[in-house]
Amino acid sequence: MEHKRTTLKPHDRLFQNGTDNTEHIELVHSGEDYFLRLEKLIAKAEKEIHLQTYIFENDETGNRIAACLKKAAQRKVKVYVLLDAYGSAALPDSFADDMVQHGILLRFFSPLFSLNNFYIGRRMHHKIAVVDKKIALIGGINIADKYYGTGAAEPWLDYAVQLNCPAAKDLQILCSDYFFKKGSSKKIPPVLHSAGSALVGILQNDWLQRKTEVCDAYTNAFIHAKKEIVIVGSYFLPGSRIAKALKKACKRGIKTTVILAGISDVPLVRRATEHLYFSFLNHHMRIFEWNKSVVHGKAAVVDNKWSTIGSFNLNSLSCYGSIEMNVEVHSVNFAKILRADFEMVISQCSEITKGSLRQRAGIFNKLGNWISYQMVRTAMLFLTFLPHLRFLKNYRL
Repeated sequence: MEHKRTTLKPHDRLFQNGTDNTEHIELVHSGEDYFLRLEKLIAKAEKEIHLQTYIFENDETGNRIAACLKKAAQRKVKVYVLLDAYGSAALPDSFADDMVQHGILLRFFSPLFSLNNFYIGRRMHHKIAVVDKKIALIGGINIADKYYGTGAAEPWLDYAVQLNCPAAKDLQILCSDYFFKKGSSKKIPPVLHSAGSALVGILQNDWLQRKTEVCDAYTNAFIHAKKEIVIVGSYFLPGSRIAKALKKACKRGIKTTVILAGISDVPLVRRATEHLYFSFLNHHMRIFEWNKSVVHGKAAVVDNKWSTIGSFNLNSLSCYGSIEMNVEVHSVNFAKILRADFEMVISQCSEITKGSLRQRAGIFNKLGNWISYQMVRTAMLFLTFLPHLRFLKNYRL
C-alpha cells in the first residue's frame, strides 16, 4: 500500500538537503513567462526531456513547442511526450506522426475505450516538463494559445513553478514511470528537498493507486491553519472532506478567501459553483470573481508559509478520478510572493457579497444554478464511480 501523507509538519518527513548553491524555486505565470521558460529549458536540454500534459493543441503555441522538441530530438536528446488521450483528442494524427518521425517518443495516456475498460473517468491531468533531472516546470498550464494569450485576449489565469533542485529528479522518475506504464510500480518517499531556503515536495493524487497526497495536503493545511487561507480555484466544487475542513477553519475564525471564475470555459461548472456562494458567504468566506480571462489556476497559500501549485482542482474528480500532481512549498518568502500575486489579482476582481449576489440571484438564475449544480455533481459522481469499479475489480479478494 502506498504511503499516505497525514501531516504537513516538515519534521514528520524525510529531508534531503542539496549542496548546490544555485538551487531555487520560482513562481511562474501563464502567458509569455511560462512558454519562454519552457522553450529555453528544451533548448538547453542535453540528455533527456519529459513533457506530460493534459492538452496539447495544434495552434501557434503548440506548433512552437513541438518545433522546439523536434530540434532537441535532432540533437540526440531523448524526448518523451505523454499526452492524455481525451484532453488531446483534437490533436491531428498528422501532427502526432510528424513528432514521431522527428524522433520524439510520443504516447497517449489511456484511450477512452479498450477491450476491458472504459477510461473516461480517469485522466492523466499532469502539466509537467523536466529536463536532465535538474530543472522542471510543474503547474496547471497546458500547451495551447489560450494559456499563452493573444493580442486580443489575456492568457488564462494560471500558475506553475520552476524547480532547480533535487525535486526535479523525483519528477523525472515519476514521469518516466508514467510514460513506461509503471506509474504504480515505484514509490517516491515523502521527501522534502531543499530549494535554496525553501523546502519542496512532490504530491501525487491517483485514488485508484491509493495515492491521495494532494487531497491530504490540502485537507491538513486547512485543518492546521492558524490565520489565513487564500485559494485560486478553477472548477471549484470541493467534496465533503475538503469542504468540511474549510468550513471548520472558517468557524475557528480563519480568514478565508477564494478567487473564482467570473467567466469559464465550462459555464455549467461555474454556475454550479455559484449555487454554493450563499453557503460560502454564510461561513464568512470572501469570494472574488476574476473576469479578465478564464480562471484555470489551482493554487493556495496558508498562513504565509505553506503553498501549493499544480494540476489538482478542488473537486471530486481530482480527488477520486484523475491522476494529478502538485508541488508543495514550505517557505515564508515564496508564500509571500504568491500571496502578493493573489492580492494583485484580487485588486482586479469583483467581490461577491450577499447584497451583490441577491441583485443577480433572481428566481430563474437560482433555478439555473441549482440545476447546474445537480447536473455537475451527478456527472462527477458518475466519472469517479468508474475508477471505483476498476478499483474493486483490481483489489477484490
